[in-house]
Amino acid sequence: MTDPRAVTQRNDEELDLGAILGTLVDNKWLIFAITGLFLACSLAYALLATPIYQADAMVQVEQKVPELPGISALSQTLGASNSQANTEIALITSRAVIGKAVDDLKLDINVSARHFPMIGTGIARRFANANPGVLAAPWLGFNRYDWGGSKLDLQRIEVPDDLLGKVMTLVAGENGGYTLLNPEGDELLQGAVGQIATGHGVTLQVGSLKANPGTRFDVRRERALTTINQLQQAIQATEKGKDSGIIGLSYQNASPKLAVALLDRVSEWYVRQNVEWNAAEAANSLKFVQEQLPKVRQDLDRAQAALNAFQIQAKSVDITMQTKALLDQSVAVEANIQQLRMQQADVARRFTPQHPAYRALMQQIGQLEQQKGDMEKQVGALPDTQQELLKLTRDVDVSNQTYTGLLNQAQQLDIARAGKVGNVHIVDNAQVDVTSPVKPKKAMVVFGGTFVGAFLAFGLVFVRQMLNRGVEEPSVIEQLGLPVYASVPVSPTEHEIALSDRARSDGRHHLLAISSPADLATEALRSLRTSLHFARMEAKNNILMISGSSPEAGKTFVSANLAAVMAQAGQRVLVIDGDMRKGTLHKVMGGRPNNGLSELISGQIDMETAIRPIASLENLHYIARGKIPPNPSELLMNQRFAEVMDQLMPRYDLVLIDTPPILAVTDASIIGHMAGTCLLVVRFGLNQAREIALARQRFAQNGVEIKGAIFNAVERRSSGYYSYGYYEYKNGT
Repeated sequence: MTDPRAVTQRNDEELDLGAILGTLVDNKWLIFAITGLFLACSLAYALLATPIYQADAMVQVEQKVPELPGISALSQTLGASNSQANTEIALITSRAVIGKAVDDLKLDINVSARHFPMIGTGIARRFANANPGVLAAPWLGFNRYDWGGSKLDLQRIEVPDDLLGKVMTLVAGENGGYTLLNPEGDELLQGAVGQIATGHGVTLQVGSLKANPGTRFDVRRERALTTINQLQQAIQATEKGKDSGIIGLSYQNASPKLAVALLDRVSEWYVRQNVEWNAAEAANSLKFVQEQLPKVRQDLDRAQAALNAFQIQAKSVDITMQTKALLDQSVAVEANIQQLRMQQADVARRFTPQHPAYRALMQQIGQLEQQKGDMEKQVGALPDTQQELLKLTRDVDVSNQTYTGLLNQAQQLDIARAGKVGNVHIVDNAQVDVTSPVKPKKAMVVFGGTFVGAFLAFGLVFVRQMLNRGVEEPSVIEQLGLPVYASVPVSPTEHEIALSDRARSDGRHHLLAISSPADLATEALRSLRTSLHFARMEAKNNILMISGSSPEAGKTFVSANLAAVMAQAGQRVLVIDGDMRKGTLHKVMGGRPNNGLSELISGQIDMETAIRPIASLENLHYIARGKIPPNPSELLMNQRFAEVMDQLMPRYDLVLIDTPPILAVTDASIIGHMAGTCLLVVRFGLNQAREIALARQRFAQNGVEIKGAIFNAVERRSSGYYSYGYYEYKNGT
């Protein structure tokens, strides 16, 4: 016996492009239906989805003006960038800035009108755009929904902590009245527009209400921190170019006005905060400078007095050219050291000694001290009088430069403290293009939805093909060792007959072989009749058993119509419904199931009562299943059944028995012992190769030989299946 797994493996290996294309063509209507459904849904979404608009703004961050002399040199030493955008991006999206915008715009209060599910939002938006300021009438009496034009403005709402973040319902009433309900639908308060209403710990003031009576609004008071966190994620801040100092802001929202207002508020509060911080920083630095001025003034006075005293004592000694050059160099170095020393005192107030700014400052002071030491050696080579004069003159010049620098710096810091200008400026105010929403991208949505639908449709078809390993080629059955006597094509006419049979019980037969003799399936059964003529020559009797491996294979259809075409050929044929559990032969032949095989075997009726004729075919008779017995298998094993078959065989040329599936019950194997010829019905695309092999093995274990198979309900496949083709042949007109 051929292993069905090997057959399946060979079939998989032989899968080619033609088979794949054929599978797609065979399932084209399913693919078109799924793709069309996704296309329709994509179009509906693109047309009805709420558009999202993006507002954009731009700010510029300039380098801060040095607060103390020497800060520029320090910045260069630290390798600082001219752009402070990285820090400013964090500041612009900070809670301090966004929180102010939330308070100004009351963004922690969410109000939205309820719309009819799925389509209501699109309908309301289109009406409002086409009819500004007009309130739409409710559709079909659904006044609880907004159909366009409804508005609710809340001036104030305060709720207890247990209602924060929860959706409450405001129901519009008559003449500006309203009712507020909690999430469970219980009334919290009633009020009117413009008045403050309180109840159950809730305080509410409605500024304006425009809605049909009964319209419902969803009202929610969020926690301020929750709203701020959401906006921090929603507002995008990015630097436009490396170290450019230009920061771009963007925010997306369904309301273009709200998007613009939010970015404007954020930009304004950011600039205002920057000005305040710069003023506060300038005030602190000014205080430090003012504290240093008296000390430097005292040093300058002492240096001038010492120089004057020396000159009087030395009787107006002049500085030589060599001493003048050393004096200029020494003054420059000493002035820088004095400036850095003052800056060290200021930096020490803000940073620890381990901070990079502090360490860089000390490194710069050390370099200048080294230069000063080198110049001191040169000064030591001068005459004593010139050395003393140089020292005193240097002290005066250094103190004078330091004092002058501090005075200038104090004036600058005083101006910065009192000024209203920071180092941040708004370049572009927030703007939004209302003609081009960023979402949804209609063309992309439609194309993407259609593509996804087609992809899923193809995937579904291939998954079904992979999971459905039903036999689709007669060669697979033959490889199992069963010759295929005939391939019966699927018949649309038979499908219509089956539907009409389910719809009514008119007592008439519904045989395809009689109602549609030119049908392809009928032609295939005639071919089967010819094949059986030769197959039954060596049979032990004229009993033909037709069985299947599982239900829905079409055994009853094949049995009844095969009997009909044999009767049309002049043979006397008797069809017996051997399925006493779920037999349906009586529906095809016309009649009721009672007074059939079960009553005949049990002796409740005689043979003449059990055998029923077919009006349009005098050579065709049938026996229905009878009443369903409690023990069908034991009834078939009764000696009475063998006696009945012995009496029927001489009276007919062929006794055809339709049996239940072998893998479901053992009735078929019992009947098979009495039959001279046994055939197995295999349904196209339903019965698997392993299932067919198991059915044959089950019969063999019970001593029943299956002569061959009937391939039933074969469908035409674009991939090249439908191996046994039939062509309808009609008389010419």
